[in-house]
Amino acid sequence: MILLGVILLVIGLLVGVSLLTTIGGVLVLIGAVLWVLGATGRTIGGRKHYF
Repeated sequence: MILLGVILLVIGLLVGVSLLTTIGGVLVLIGAVLWVLGATGRTIGGRKHYF
């Protein structure tokens, strides 16, 4: 999710499409939060890892 967000963020910045930039930023943020929660051992949706 983080990788997809970074790709969309870069494409959005290069092309100048603000919608892609916004979606990419949100995906990076959500992916980072899920990664940190999973790394600390918290269960997310009943799973130890979200992937």
